[in-house]
Amino acid sequence: MQGGLWLAVLAGKAAIRVCRLLGWGGSTLPGRVARRVHRGVLRGLASQCRRGTVLISGTNGKTTTTAMLSAILSRAGLSLVHNRTGANLVVGLAAAFVEGADLLGRLRADVGLCEVDEASVPAAVRELSPGVALVTNFFRDQLDRYGELAHSVAAVRRGLELLPEGATAVLNADDPLVAGLGRGLNRPVVYFGLEEAGPGTGAGFETADIRHCLQCGAELRYEQVYYAHLGRYSCPGCGLVRPQPQVLARDVQPRGTRGSDLVLVHPGGSLRLKLPLPGRFSVYNALAAASAALSLGVDPGEVVPGLEGFSPWFGRMESIGLSGRRAFFTLVKNPSGFNQVIDMVLGDEEPKPLLIAINDLLADGQDVSWLWDVDFERLAGAAPAIPVVVASGIRAADLAVRLKYAGLGPSRLAVEPDLGRALKLGLERVPPGGTLYVLPTYTAMLGLRRLIHRGGFARPFWEAGRAARARAGDAGAGGGGGRGGGGG
Repeated sequence: MQGGLWLAVLAGKAAIRVCRLLGWGGSTLPGRVARRVHRGVLRGLASQCRRGTVLISGTNGKTTTTAMLSAILSRAGLSLVHNRTGANLVVGLAAAFVEGADLLGRLRADVGLCEVDEASVPAAVRELSPGVALVTNFFRDQLDRYGELAHSVAAVRRGLELLPEGATAVLNADDPLVAGLGRGLNRPVVYFGLEEAGPGTGAGFETADIRHCLQCGAELRYEQVYYAHLGRYSCPGCGLVRPQPQVLARDVQPRGTRGSDLVLVHPGGSLRLKLPLPGRFSVYNALAAASAALSLGVDPGEVVPGLEGFSPWFGRMESIGLSGRRAFFTLVKNPSGFNQVIDMVLGDEEPKPLLIAINDLLADGQDVSWLWDVDFERLAGAAPAIPVVVASGIRAADLAVRLKYAGLGPSRLAVEPDLGRALKLGLERVPPGGTLYVLPTYTAMLGLRRLIHRGGFARPFWEAGRAARARAGDAGAGGGGGRGGGGG
């Protein structure tokens, strides 16, 4: 065992201990400390994973897809090390691997699961040498921090070109930006996607983030649109065409907020799946996780029970009991994702009081002009199903203006910037046994969960990660963090 690696692990573990004693998450600082002692600590620990590492990136769905893959691999009897709650820069990855190692710097894990921010993919590939690299999708997100979509796509492309020989890229066939990464890539590619009869929903295409081919500039032609710019497309300019998925979903039957029934088709056959998470985006997440698991050589028979037994993680379709009522959390951060959440919320006619909390801190993105591209008009037109919307967070007033212009009248709109008072106000509108649907940005979600934790209803995010790790049999789990990590 290299002396530098051993000392780096000890220093990182000491930092984790201090962070937890101070009530911080310890998601990034221990990684910084360990890398200061030994720059190659992540590379040295990741190389000990017996079946290699998996890198998961993309705009939407990284955390849930990684969690689903964790459930499948754990079901298959594999031990994991994982940056479980989303500290997804290299320092966050290092913190998770340090936590998973023992005091001698030994990591006893079969697979390293690594959720990675798009801009960090090249650096992460150099450190991890992943055997599987999965890309979920690309959407316009936090332009003030990450620039235009082309910047994120180019960063991920550079990372995929650095994959070691024999590694597999798992790509979303229905997203032309993601599928285009497979063109000319000198590595095996597995594509996943939907196969639905008819024209698709077309939901959100009027605000789609891409209408022109990123490679030649020609306008894309769509045979079907599943949502936003995802669907069956072709480019008349350069010949880009949606590749045929090897792993696909057919006969998708939504069950409102209870999930979806579908047929999962893979190269070895097909499986019926009752997915417990609602929304078309959840189907894509499940397809991505199944594709990565199969690429690792997991038996297809382990995929369905892993997904059907999946429990959402903090803030991602998480349900928390609150004094005879429930709060259902679904993270929102960009127009395409928010529109899909609205689809989910309106999936049945059950009354759903909403609390929407918008912050503009660094981890959220400080430009909230994207709110004007969200289809809030659908909420305004669904009076029986959406009896009230509580607007909260740092940018509560901006959200209230947007909802007013969407047509939401004053009798259905309450404005309360304070998260605690907003949560109380929302719960007062929920009958006993009912559910308050909470749609927060990242830091607003952490603030709300902190308030709930203080009331004794939920664990802090790092303790929630420990509990999930124990259920899954992980070797280690990094603490929280959004894009770029979290506190500590």
